[in-house]
Amino acid sequence: MKVVKSLQNEDLNKETSETPDNNHSGFIRMKKFHFVMLLFFIVFLSAGITTFALAFGDEKAVDVGTGDRREFDKFYTAYDTLKTNYFQEVDQDNLINGAINGMLEALDDPYSDYMNEEEAKSFHQSISSSFEGIGAEIQEQEGYIVIVSPLKGSPAEKAGLKPNDKVLSVDGKSLQGMSSTEAVMLIRGEKGTKVELSVQRPGSNEPMNISITRDTIPLETVYGEMLEDGIAKVQITTFSENTSKELVETLNDLQKQGMKGLILDLRQNPGGLLDQAVEISSLFVPDGEILFQIEDRNGNREEVKSTKEENPNIPLVVVIDKGSASASEILAAAVHESADVPLVGEKSFGKGTVQRAQDFSDGSNMKFTTEKWLTPDGNWIHKKGITPDHKVALPDYATLPFINPDTELKLSVSSAQVKAGQQMLKALGYDPGREDGFFDEKTEQAVKEFQAAEKLEQNGVLSGQSTLRLMEKLREKIDQNDTQIQKAAEVLKEQIES
Repeated sequence: MKVVKSLQNEDLNKETSETPDNNHSGFIRMKKFHFVMLLFFIVFLSAGITTFALAFGDEKAVDVGTGDRREFDKFYTAYDTLKTNYFQEVDQDNLINGAINGMLEALDDPYSDYMNEEEAKSFHQSISSSFEGIGAEIQEQEGYIVIVSPLKGSPAEKAGLKPNDKVLSVDGKSLQGMSSTEAVMLIRGEKGTKVELSVQRPGSNEPMNISITRDTIPLETVYGEMLEDGIAKVQITTFSENTSKELVETLNDLQKQGMKGLILDLRQNPGGLLDQAVEISSLFVPDGEILFQIEDRNGNREEVKSTKEENPNIPLVVVIDKGSASASEILAAAVHESADVPLVGEKSFGKGTVQRAQDFSDGSNMKFTTEKWLTPDGNWIHKKGITPDHKVALPDYATLPFINPDTELKLSVSSAQVKAGQQMLKALGYDPGREDGFFDEKTEQAVKEFQAAEKLEQNGVLSGQSTLRLMEKLREKIDQNDTQIQKAAEVLKEQIES
């Protein structure tokens, strides 16, 4: 979940050249020669003095001048002490990188962190190109790594990861106290490889072990389809480099299919690039109206306005949930407050800050928060979220936890996964007899009935293909009984008919 604007380094060492007057060229060459010789002498003398001091003086071995920046005295003292007196030889770059990382951690801001060269490369890839991993946006919260939202069609979504799930460990390594960048480096990996996550879901006392096979996370971010009665649904999964272009192409295609109204689905959208949020918001907000405001540390505000002179004149409803964050919240707030577009679903995530990325010459990177963003009406939604006009939750079975297909659930087994399996069976119309997590004969019979219906081996054991098919059928039921989209369509029809 990142809203990032590029921050370019300025070259403050620009060289200027002048063509000397021919009448004075000899004078200029003589002066340069004297200057170079004088500079050489000073450097030589300084080196001699430094050598003498190191050999015979009582001064510290490394003395980095601070000039007038006395606030760095403590830092340089610590650096010199470790460099000289630590029991092993230390890596100078590691000390400096650690100091920068420490400064950012001291901000106590989950959106500001330091990335080494490898981490920075991964960060840029996640914004500008496809990458290999599980496809989930994560964030550090109070020392824990938390799922903001899984991406549509990703291994993370297929495995059942949900917003607010806490990832406790990766392949047995605890994530406690790690930054989101450090956690990403452990979770990502080559396509086809497996990663084992220990996940704690809110409301559950027992962590779940989830095995996910990594895959290529595609660039496509916009998915459109026609529903009934001329209503189209478009889902934006994240804001990447080409999202606005994808959206325009999708809308043009849907208009050819007879689109009369549009449901814009921003659920599980963790955000992305700010410029894309501006481009897309401008499609639906009249020219000159405010999209959002930027507020700096001194309280100065800058209004960002729509610049599109022609907007599609089509009824619109936007759907959000607790996985809608950052740029998707900017879009939702912009159309709601500046174009009177109704919002349907659940309260959004609540990220109201803007980050910029500063690249260093060695390829490392520092990402840090620079401003707040406010809604057109001046509301700061940080840690509060956006409350929709029509509050609608998904069915309870839409939040059931993942069941590990590698685990055998059978007679006499008692666990939280058995409970989840029983609840899934009941949601799909099979009667497990109980939902307390104890696998008895009645539950075994329900599993056999499900296996028969799906043409699987009827052994009464929930594992492997039976488990995967059970979760797949449940996802299909959720899609077919999407209460939030159903409500959005109802609201949209009222607009179309009015």
